[in-house]
Amino acid sequence: MKRKKVVLLGSTGSIGCSTLEVARRLPEQIELIGLAANASIDKLVAQVRETGVREVAISDASREAELRAKLPADVRVRVGREGLCELACLAEADIVLVAIVGTAGLAPALAAIDAGKDLAVASKEILVMAGEVVTAAAQRRGVRILPVDSEHNAIFQCLDGHRGGAAEVSRLILTASGGPFRTTPADELETVTVERALKHPTWDMGPKITIDSATLFNKGLEMIEARWLFGIGMEKIDVVVHPQSIVHSMVEFIDGSVLAQLSRTDMVFPIQYALTWPERVDGGLEKLDFAKLAKLDFEAPRDEVFPALGLAREAGLKGGTLPAVFNAANEVAVDAFVSRKLAFPGIWRLVGKVMAAHTLGPADSLDAVIAADAWARREAASILASGSI
Repeated sequence: MKRKKVVLLGSTGSIGCSTLEVARRLPEQIELIGLAANASIDKLVAQVRETGVREVAISDASREAELRAKLPADVRVRVGREGLCELACLAEADIVLVAIVGTAGLAPALAAIDAGKDLAVASKEILVMAGEVVTAAAQRRGVRILPVDSEHNAIFQCLDGHRGGAAEVSRLILTASGGPFRTTPADELETVTVERALKHPTWDMGPKITIDSATLFNKGLEMIEARWLFGIGMEKIDVVVHPQSIVHSMVEFIDGSVLAQLSRTDMVFPIQYALTWPERVDGGLEKLDFAKLAKLDFEAPRDEVFPALGLAREAGLKGGTLPAVFNAANEVAVDAFVSRKLAFPGIWRLVGKVMAAHTLGPADSLDAVIAADAWARREAASILASGSI
């Protein structure tokens, strides 16, 4: 296969570090040409030294001087949102992998699409907030959006080469580990600590994604994301709890057949497939030993205990600006929980209140999406300040 030149936004996070591992394993197939981080200077410098990259960006402008002082003089440093967008538009790049947590990845993702770059998406918020805008831009420019999340990557693999299109799909079935509180009684959730919520039983992820997994908001975000990635209505997107995280998601077709994608629990698998697609290559990853798996369990999510899936379905079905509000309110709620200003169930209570207060509008422009996001953050902050959660 042709060696792909990759710009990696969010290189110092968990997805970013796994992407560097993929690049180490496949030096003949993948070349990193640009790296961006938020504020992790030392980690970014070490990555530059390892990869030989000569184009970097740092989101935190206050760290620019420190970063420049630690890098070779021939490394170009870009700063802030504008710097991320510039990096995403490097002329020689084939694909831009966006692994920035939260809403900060939206502008550089659109910049990459407008520059004609294929986009590998690890940030759920990009399609949750602005799915209509992003997918329309990708169609207009003739570029591909390739999913990096293990669940969406699994569905992509199951659908890849399927000739029948969405009309032959009965359901997309996203699998969820269930998080650390899968069997915890509802009345005990009020006393859940930040430390307990950050102990995920299966995956090693950043704090925001780990908390979202504990509340099942990550799966709600994935439901909305899947609607845009695959052009499937929200009514055809379901979630099943699968604690072993071996089956990464499934597609059920109208004839009752189900295709599932399985692999070990390691983000290197979906990242590698997204970057080497449409080819498969041997990256030396450990294969499944079915004899050792013993069993695979599946169970329905406890919707009455964890309302995130219901809120997500409501946001996805109503559409417009509501998904952006859903996402923004959750970000504020998670920050409040991590700062110990909100109880664990307060996360979904706050999101529900913000959604109920929102006046729905169209999300057919970036300005409309950004305005809805800003409104939701103000409304969530106001509700928090009132102490009414």
